[in-house]
Amino acid sequence: MKTILYVCVHNAGRSQMAEAITNKLAGERGLQVRAESAGTVAGTEINPAAARVMDEIGISMNGQTPKQMTREMVARAQQVITMGCGVDAEACPAKFILTDDWGLDDPKGAPIEKVREIRDEIRRRVEKLLDELAA
Repeated sequence: MKTILYVCVHNAGRSQMAEAITNKLAGERGLQVRAESAGTVAGTEINPAAARVMDEIGISMNGQTPKQMTREMVARAQQVITMGCGVDAEACPAKFILTDDWGLDDPKGAPIEKVREIRDEIRRRVEKLLDELAA
């Protein structure tokens, strides 16, 4: 089983969407891939707009909560992907662990149309990543 860890600062939007999309699509494809997500400064709740746009595509984030990134999470992951460090560059995990950075905008406070665009970009990148892993 390959573990992918998605990391953003608050673990309330982008990384949570990536985790949910990866786990759903990997399961549908029968891939031995599992996603986790975490934040460098974990928030207190999931971004409601992120949860809403995920519900629109039939992927629930019910039961997910922001999680603080730990060394154990990083150690068990074969791949760490940051979502974009523009929110808080000081808290960016790319400063202290090797990551791939997707450079996505933060959905916090964004209009719902923008949150949908971010979701769709995450899905596109996850699909590409799963295609590469399946090859």
